[in-house]
Amino acid sequence: MARNFLILLTISVSLTVATAGRLIATTNDGVHHTYEGILRLNPSISFSQSTNESILSCEQTYGFMPCTTTAPGNLFLILVYGYLMFLSATYLSAGSELMLEILGPGIVGGLFLPILGALPDAMLILVSGLSGSPETAQDQVSVGMGLLAGSTVMLLTVIWGTCIIIGKCDIQESIALDNHDTKGFSLVGSGVSTDIWTSYSAMIMAISVLPFIVVQFPQIFHSTSGRHMAVLIGLIVSIFLVIAYCIYQVYQPNIQKRRIAFAKHKHVRSGILRYLKTNEFGGLLNDEGEPNEDVLHKLFNSVDVNGDGRLSQAELRALVVGMQLNDINFNEDDAIDKVMKEFDTSGDEEVDFQEFITGIANWLEEARRTKISYPIASPDYIHEYYEETKRQHYLLGDEGGDDEENGVDDPRRITIKAVLLLLLGTLVAALFADPLVDAVDGFSTATSIPTFFISFIVLPLATNSSESVSAIIFASRKKQRSASLTFSELYGAATMNNLLCLSVFLALVYVRGLTWDFSSEVLVIVIVCIVMGIFGSLRTTFPLWTSFIAFILYPFSLVLVYVLDYVFGWS
Repeated sequence: MARNFLILLTISVSLTVATAGRLIATTNDGVHHTYEGILRLNPSISFSQSTNESILSCEQTYGFMPCTTTAPGNLFLILVYGYLMFLSATYLSAGSELMLEILGPGIVGGLFLPILGALPDAMLILVSGLSGSPETAQDQVSVGMGLLAGSTVMLLTVIWGTCIIIGKCDIQESIALDNHDTKGFSLVGSGVSTDIWTSYSAMIMAISVLPFIVVQFPQIFHSTSGRHMAVLIGLIVSIFLVIAYCIYQVYQPNIQKRRIAFAKHKHVRSGILRYLKTNEFGGLLNDEGEPNEDVLHKLFNSVDVNGDGRLSQAELRALVVGMQLNDINFNEDDAIDKVMKEFDTSGDEEVDFQEFITGIANWLEEARRTKISYPIASPDYIHEYYEETKRQHYLLGDEGGDDEENGVDDPRRITIKAVLLLLLGTLVAALFADPLVDAVDGFSTATSIPTFFISFIVLPLATNSSESVSAIIFASRKKQRSASLTFSELYGAATMNNLLCLSVFLALVYVRGLTWDFSSEVLVIVIVCIVMGIFGSLRTTFPLWTSFIAFILYPFSLVLVYVLDYVFGWS
């Protein structure tokens, strides 16, 4: 942090001190002798009238920040301000992680982290249309739309595909094996696997494009009226979805824990059935497919060690321990309590033979209802049920001992550090967002390249850099847990772009009375989000070939916007 802060301080002081500098270059064609500086610095320096006119052709942000009318000068400013926005995103990310370490998930993880992650993008979108006249804002607001589209598309295409390549492992039985990468770049034999919660994140991300569709209704029906009202309705919908998404994020950890606990219990059930099935007394079912009472009675007696005709908790414990369910991490006491509650219908803390038969029959009926590939009469369907419950538990992403929280050694010091990082990141984003937008607009004017394409390609490299690096680092660990965190982070960032950042953008358009004129850009966002959202929600294992689909969508998005805007003249 100290090194980055010194870099930030050096750049800021250099830019400020430079305002007292001089112009850098001159031109002399033999007839006219004029000064055409790369950067406009201190306006108090006196030159000829032609020089003053050249200087006044650009406007300094805040009245003292450097500005320029040349392409190289604006490119330099974009790189400098872009790096400062990168530092802002880094500080916000580091501060958020420290706050999460101290306070845990819930409100922090569900509410503050998504908002702070989207803050640099939201700040740039806000300043792109906040300053100047409505005409100037209408011209510069395309920078915000370019960032909004470019950020989402880059995360779901380039970064998504890169994470597949970096995190690939060998695929066996449709599941990527942790830390096994022996098949090289096999298009179908290697890839990544995620948990089911990541699929839910992808589904939510696809739904988050709804406000874009709402605000496009007038254009869809070729109507020139009602566009301002459509913006307001889209704003209300996006704010509602932001709140709903944050509430889901707050309660999702508890929902996940309950579902994992239920999956563990189902796996214990299937384990008991599989264990009983391997007995030497015969099959659990008779010829009619009903529980075989003779065999079950012999099994009951084998578990009933003291022979009193009832199974105590100690005897059930011996049964559960004897199963040796080493493939999942579960609490034996909790498993025994749940089995006892299911079997002990009389409530006397013991299980008699009739309760035992009824409980086993209920479990067998559940196994029958499970979607399995074997016929019901097949003796292997219990094993198939066992494998299915094991797979369900795996897809829920239970981390076992990794979920244990480690105490923070010095919470006061870490809290102060987290708050300072968050404040610094917010301050940098607020201070340098406007100059960065001005530099992009100036570079567009100097090169005649539309501002949308500049902001689409360049700005996400700065604002999404911390999320991108974090996702790639997680993917490189080559585990299902890390892959799930990687893609959940990407889907979550895209969701906040589609909801929070769009809310800021729509509020800006509505309050300033700007024109919503972004049909092609919205189409690109909707296509990429829906394609990748459906793709991510329908499967949990992604072979290597899926990365090429993501990579292709990035140039496709640029080409589509260009063709629709400059060939067909969409608006």
